[in-house]
Amino acid sequence: MSDRAQRLAARLPELELDALVVSSLVNVRYLTGYTGSNGLVLLGSQLRVFMTDFRYSEQAAAEVGDAFERRIVAQELIDAVPELLAGQRLRLGFEDAHLSVRAHARLRELLGDGVELVAAGDPVEQLRAIKEPEEVQRIARAAALADEALEEVLGQGLVGRTERAVATALSRAMIDRGARRDSFDPIVAAGPHGALPHAEPREVEIGAGQLVVIDWGAELDGYCSDCTRTVATGDPGEDARAIYELVAEAQRVGLGALAPGASGRDVDAAARAVIDGAGHAEHYGHGLGHGVGLEIHEGPRLSQRSDSVLCAGNVVTVEPGVYLPGRFGVRIEDLAVVTESGARVLSSLRKDLWIVG
Repeated sequence: MSDRAQRLAARLPELELDALVVSSLVNVRYLTGYTGSNGLVLLGSQLRVFMTDFRYSEQAAAEVGDAFERRIVAQELIDAVPELLAGQRLRLGFEDAHLSVRAHARLRELLGDGVELVAAGDPVEQLRAIKEPEEVQRIARAAALADEALEEVLGQGLVGRTERAVATALSRAMIDRGARRDSFDPIVAAGPHGALPHAEPREVEIGAGQLVVIDWGAELDGYCSDCTRTVATGDPGEDARAIYELVAEAQRVGLGALAPGASGRDVDAAARAVIDGAGHAEHYGHGLGHGVGLEIHEGPRLSQRSDSVLCAGNVVTVEPGVYLPGRFGVRIEDLAVVTESGARVLSSLRKDLWIVG
């Protein structure tokens, strides 16, 4: 973890900062290894301080180790920052997407006149977007666990089970295999309900001859997975098969467009052109994908509005879809890691139309 802190500290001069307050618990975990619910990092060129309260003193000693000076404080953590900077003149950055207005006002109130408080953007998230090999391995293990869980649940059949029952069984199968929890609430949506991209499972039985969209993921060792498969409970009809093949082709093109130096906007456009060219532009309204790691949604983004440029180590979803209101929906999603020469898919499940009883 100390290497991550060093890389972050090395970026401070280009951000015109002397020090940075890291208040996001996910970012604190990334830098220190700490998994508790109350923690703060103060970092500079010669400054490595981790703060928490008495409840987490032993946990912090075990997880943070000696890479950071550990401080156990009795007051609010943000209140302990000014005393560490007393008498100094510097520019102190803060994570403007995470520090609350109240905490910002309190910090501004307590800091001396020599400290300028500066919105720093998301420098830790930018580091997190490029996964280290061990991080990729953890995500791959989470994906493999989730894949096995879906195979188990589908092996028990779908027809006659409610969407909610299938979603619950999928969550249980992942936990039984060692997942800490779902990385997000599973989506199980049959027939017309599948035309809602973020449908919530219902107490409605799945019928025969329907398409069923299943979107699920596991959190394992702190890292998330994300995958979607659209399966059929018998022959769904010629139109449904044609849309399935269209989405599958869009996904193949999207995966093929992943490469270092490619923009998130251009990768999205490559897959979108397949769907648009078939006359279904109005039936595909979301972005092609997003980064996955400690959080289920992080950088980089693959979308029409993305300003991301891909590089080796990015782990992203590629998940085009077509949603026909009142009829059905199709989405196919894989996790892929960008490599020096292209990309490698981390998901292992089949992608031909999977017929399940």
